[in-house]
Amino acid sequence: MSKKSTDSVEYVNSKGNRLDGRKIDELRPIKIQAGVIPEANGSAFIEWGQNKIFAAVYGPKECLPKHIANPYKAVLRCNYRMASFSVPDRKNPKPGRREIEISKVTAEALSRAVFLEKFPGTCIDVEIEVIDSNAGTRVAGLTAASVALADAGLPMRDLVCATSVGKAGGKIMVDLNKDEEDAPDAVDIPMGILPSTGEVVLLQLDGLISKKEFNEALKLGFAAVPKVHGLQVEAIKKKYALEENGSEES
Repeated sequence: MSKKSTDSVEYVNSKGNRLDGRKIDELRPIKIQAGVIPEANGSAFIEWGQNKIFAAVYGPKECLPKHIANPYKAVLRCNYRMASFSVPDRKNPKPGRREIEISKVTAEALSRAVFLEKFPGTCIDVEIEVIDSNAGTRVAGLTAASVALADAGLPMRDLVCATSVGKAGGKIMVDLNKDEEDAPDAVDIPMGILPSTGEVVLLQLDGLISKKEFNEALKLGFAAVPKVHGLQVEAIKKKYALEENGSEES
């Protein structure tokens, strides 16, 4: 698509509908399933729009190499990766700068949620694998990883709930898809919070935005996050309800 034709795209029409039919405050369809990888201590699978992502937790366990261990709390490490087939053009399987950066910020966000001080000298590894990507994979991965940590039975202050907000075609909206992320004036703001306290544990910004627009975007994000939280809680409850029913039948 040429720049001229891209500039003429109407990202929100006169009826308030976006390119995919959503309203500006409407999330893409989200499905979350907990306990999908038996070999992991905790796991989750999320479908967020077209995005499909697995998250697995291993630990607490012995910290290797030993020199990175912290005698006062666990070290939470995250490994975010995109499969070579997750995007239209085959991705180099070697971890790129973007994956390294997302791994870092995800680990920092999750570390605020887990009571790491209860497991001194150990490591908790979080693996996030994106198998299909269409914008917003870092917030979807963070959301799934939080469910996986809860599935592992780790004590947590709260689940980390995440979404993206931003701008396309001059309009502020929540949960941008790939077409909206490719808008000439696109702004992407991934954010994650702990709902019980309102603490922001992830906040990044890519693009140019005014203070007024930024405040409007944050307001949309905080309004959308409880919807994500509800789906996370539902996924965890459903997993343990199925286990309880299974044990009763046996």
